[in-house]
Amino acid sequence: MAGKWRLTITRDFSASHQLRNYGGKCERMHGHNFGVEVVVEGDRLDEKVHYLMDFKELKRLTGAVLDRLDHRHLNEVEYFTELNPSSENLAMFIYRELKGSLPRHVRLAEVSVSEKDSSKATYWEE
Repeated sequence: MAGKWRLTITRDFSASHQLRNYGGKCERMHGHNFGVEVVVEGDRLDEKVHYLMDFKELKRLTGAVLDRLDHRHLNEVEYFTELNPSSENLAMFIYRELKGSLPRHVRLAEVSVSEKDSSKATYWEE
C-alpha cells in the first residue's frame, strides 16, 4: 500500500467586501480578517531533501495570490466585479490562482477561507 503526504499552511489577509443581493447587514460594506488554509498532497518526496515541498515556498506562492486581495475592497477586484466575494468564491479564486504554480508532483487538495474562527468555506476540484 502506497502512502501519501499532506501539508497544510495557514495565512491571512484583511479586506472589505459587500455581498450583493444579501438582503441584510452584509450587503453594506464591512471588513474581515480572513483566514486562509491551503492543503496540498502528494505521493513522493523530493529526492534530495525528502519533503513534499518547502513550507516556505508554499507560503510564498499563497502569499503572492493573497497580496492581490489584502487591504482591498474585494468588490473592486476584477474577479469579483460581478461575482460576489463570499468566502466560497474567495476559496475558489485562491484555489484556481494557486493550482498552476505548484511543483508537478504536488497536488492542491483544497483551500478554505474563514471570516471568523467558527465558520469556514472549503473549495476543491476532483
